[in-house]
Amino acid sequence: MTEDSTLAVPGPKAPTGIDGFDELTGGGIPRGRITVLLGGPGTGKTVFSLQTLVRGALEGHEPGIFVAFEEDTRRIRENARSFGWDLPGLERQHLFFLDAYVSPTHALSGDFDLGGVLAQVAAKAREIGARRIVFDGLDVLLALLDGPAAARRELHRLFEWLSEHDLTALLTGKVEGLDPLAGPQYGFLPFMADCVVLLQHTLRERVSVRGVRVLKYRGSGFAENEFPLTITSSGLEVATYGRADLDHPVSNERLATGIPRLDTMLGGGYYRGSSILVTGAPGVAKTTLAGSLAQESCVRGERVLFLSFDEPAAQIVRNLASVGLTLGAWIEAGALDIWSLRSEARGVEEHLIEIKRRVAAFHPTVLIVDPLSALAKSGGEVAAVEGSLRLLDFVKSRGITVLCTSLQESADPLAEQSALQVSTIADTWFHLSYHIRGGERNRALTIVKSRGMAHSNQVREMVLSSDGVTLADVYDAGGEVLMGTARWEKEEEVRREARAAARAAARRILEVGRAEADLRARLAALQNELDTFAAERELLESDHTAAASEREHEVGRIAVLRRADAAG
Repeated sequence: MTEDSTLAVPGPKAPTGIDGFDELTGGGIPRGRITVLLGGPGTGKTVFSLQTLVRGALEGHEPGIFVAFEEDTRRIRENARSFGWDLPGLERQHLFFLDAYVSPTHALSGDFDLGGVLAQVAAKAREIGARRIVFDGLDVLLALLDGPAAARRELHRLFEWLSEHDLTALLTGKVEGLDPLAGPQYGFLPFMADCVVLLQHTLRERVSVRGVRVLKYRGSGFAENEFPLTITSSGLEVATYGRADLDHPVSNERLATGIPRLDTMLGGGYYRGSSILVTGAPGVAKTTLAGSLAQESCVRGERVLFLSFDEPAAQIVRNLASVGLTLGAWIEAGALDIWSLRSEARGVEEHLIEIKRRVAAFHPTVLIVDPLSALAKSGGEVAAVEGSLRLLDFVKSRGITVLCTSLQESADPLAEQSALQVSTIADTWFHLSYHIRGGERNRALTIVKSRGMAHSNQVREMVLSSDGVTLADVYDAGGEVLMGTARWEKEEEVRREARAAARAAARRILEVGRAEADLRARLAALQNELDTFAAERELLESDHTAAASEREHEVGRIAVLRRADAAG
């Protein structure tokens, strides 16, 4: 069965109290059966078994017995104190330590067997009502026996005794090599035990890395792959993805980025609960982009956890103040927590555990990790990739909006890449780059992708000033996007041409105005002359009409006189 399969729980199981391990096994180790726990020195075998007993005694009301063959029980109690377990309190009623340690200075005579130890354990088990038992240091026990045949005989005796008493048992033993079960010492154990768990401790790129793998689980499904194991201040923890299915909360609510023009490019901002990735070379303003989201979120009344690798919080506050981001005030108000730590101080899994604890304690709605690529220095690239994916899965399952920056170290300043391979699962991916032209370096922003929303495909210049961060409008000149001084020079040239055109237009307006006035004056003079001629014409026409009327009257009078003469 693989790690992403659904884990079956066909039989009763005993929870171990180890975060993550019970998920791998579908509930814990087999109840009333035998589990063999193998591993090299320092892998956490004793801690694993003791934590299982403590869990049973505290939460399951299952008293337990710890039989120590290898280490003095007094030292085991002292070591357990560092995990915060109250062993003295549990020993009063629910826990018993049996010191079966045999010093190398002691001389053994005769045949050695487990009869006496088992008789003592049986009596104590009846007394406290034990339900769980640990035999720690199986290899030490086998070393005391005379050959493999005796070892097999005593192990059969132990297994039969455990079955008769219906105890949930853990047997630990040291192994070494790539194939720990290949040797004659443990070659028969997988066939006898119901569950076999292997713990490993290696060094990867100078970083200590522990892992756990379930080799066998009779009658139950389990996750077969190796998973990271970490020893924390409260015990062991196993790093898993939690549920195999993806059922993260999804929201349509938009969150402002802190840069208005970037909000416009995204059509309204980020989706709440989404993952944002910002990649780019050193100094390209990745932290500035993250700080803008942090301040904007605090203004909205949200809580922001800012995780910074290898850069002190005070330095971040000081640097971002130069671009108008006043993060110090939000730290004092309790809305912002900037947590700075060294990337190489812990392994990847230890970092993840601490991040989870910080998230659980601070309850942020926004998480910033700057830079996520620093995890590669905490155990190698493979561990960093796995840890990054688990971190994103963890925060998204809780509806937390997360912004991660990632350092790009490619020689190509225009290359778009994600060193930890998280770009495929990021919801929004910004790539910041340098645009070098004309002897100067300018910053450019590109939205590589942004799922579920329309977004700009333009390359925008990112301008940083004491007033804040802004994105300059696209300026295209002959098919080339201009930035910085080249952009300013081209804009200034256009402004000069516009001013010259305005002056020419003003001159022409003046000339046309003057010509219009001259023409109107000439039109007025002609109109006056026209009016004079019209008046004169009207006068002449009037005189002519009067004269014609007088002549007609005279002609009529003469005609009358002639008719009178003729009649007379």
